[in-house]
Amino acid sequence: MADTGANERKGPLRVMLVDDHEVVRSGLRAMLEAAGDIRVVAEAGTVAEAVTEADRVRPDLVVMDVRLADGSGIEATREIRARRPATQVLMLTSFADDEALFASIMAGASGYVLKQIRGGELVRAVRAVGQGQSLLDPAVTAAVLERLRRGKHLLKDEKLARLSAQEERILTLVAQGLTNREVGARLRLAEKTVKNYVSTILSKLEVARRAEAAAYLARHSGTPGSQA
Repeated sequence: MADTGANERKGPLRVMLVDDHEVVRSGLRAMLEAAGDIRVVAEAGTVAEAVTEADRVRPDLVVMDVRLADGSGIEATREIRARRPATQVLMLTSFADDEALFASIMAGASGYVLKQIRGGELVRAVRAVGQGQSLLDPAVTAAVLERLRRGKHLLKDEKLARLSAQEERILTLVAQGLTNREVGARLRLAEKTVKNYVSTILSKLEVARRAEAAAYLARHSGTPGSQA
């Protein structure tokens, strides 16, 4: 039977917590479960654990940290939402980062709040997103709208729209002729991480080589390879 949404849910809202700090997860668990109508059914500290646990417990909602030890919560969000669209995701972060916020929305997150949020407000945010509502912290909403306006040249192309903000940055540097090592140094990423990103970019753009990806960017976004 198809998932008919939060309005048909019987029982508490089933939530999974994803944060690479156990003490943060413990605090969130205590706060949410004290509300009475929310039950934490799983925890994860890495992207890999988040995807595996989401498959296993099928939560109604995931509270997701943007930055994880082995990668980005945005990557985890994209994977979880692709596997199970009925699962909502609320991003929770310490930083008002408009790039991460934009990428989170593109990955399928329904909400984005700062960790400085008060406990009662976080509970209300979890309930709202769990009921299928969209929620953005007022401190970063304006930044998202501006990012959407600035990013229209990318969104016009279906394949480029698949890229996260980080993937866009890496592709732009690749188009400038930088090696994986040089890209890593510029973005403070391990060379292996950059290599994985490049593989994902090639797959999303449906090309086989870096040069083809660079040419695709220049052809479809109006972004010349020499642009900073």
